[in-house]
Amino acid sequence: MSALPFVYLASQSPRRQALLDQIGVTYKVLLPTDAEAAEALEAVLPQESALRYVKRVTRLKVLAALEQIQLQSLEAAPVLCADTTVVVDGHILGKPANESEATQMLSLLSGKTHQVLTAVAIGHNQDIHLAMSRSRVKFASMTAADIHDYVASQEPMGKAGAYAIQGRASAFISHTSGSYSGIMGLPLYETSQLLKHIGAV
Repeated sequence: MSALPFVYLASQSPRRQALLDQIGVTYKVLLPTDAEAAEALEAVLPQESALRYVKRVTRLKVLAALEQIQLQSLEAAPVLCADTTVVVDGHILGKPANESEATQMLSLLSGKTHQVLTAVAIGHNQDIHLAMSRSRVKFASMTAADIHDYVASQEPMGKAGAYAIQGRASAFISHTSGSYSGIMGLPLYETSQLLKHIGAV
C-alpha cells in the first residue's frame, strides 16, 4: 500500500507540528473557522471522568474537522486530532483562561504526581481510529515566587495543566513515566501506529 500524500493536522499547537516533523509525516494544518466554537468543544461535562472527557473531545475535534473539509470543498485526506488533559486529585485541568487560573493550577500540581492523558485520533473513510497515551509527571515543590515567575513568562498560557514539559517547567519536574511526546501533546508511538493502520505512512 502506497503512503497517502498528506494528512490534515487539525490543531493550532506548534508542539504537535514539531512532533510530526520529528517523525517525517507530511501534513497540512487545518485551523478551525470558528475559534470560539472550537474552544467550546473542550468544556467538561458534569461528572465526566478524565478518560471519557479526553476521548469525547478528540472525537468531536475529528468530526468538526471532517465537516470543515466538506463545507470548504478541501482536498480529501485523513484528519489527525489530539487532546491532552492533566488530572490531579481527581480534578481535570485544561488550559488556563488567565494568569490567576494558571497560578491556581500550578499550586495544585506543586509537590505532587499527576496523570497526563492524551487521546489521538484519525478520521479516514468515515471511520475514526483512536488511541490513548497515559503518563505520569511528578512536580517538585514550587514556591509562590517560582509559580509567579513561571506564570509571568506566559509559557503556561494555552497549555493543559498550565505548563510545558519541554520548556521552563522542566526545571520543576523531578520524574516522568510514560510517553514524553504524549505529555507534550502528541504521543508519537500511538500516532505512528494509527498512521500505519490507515496506510498514511
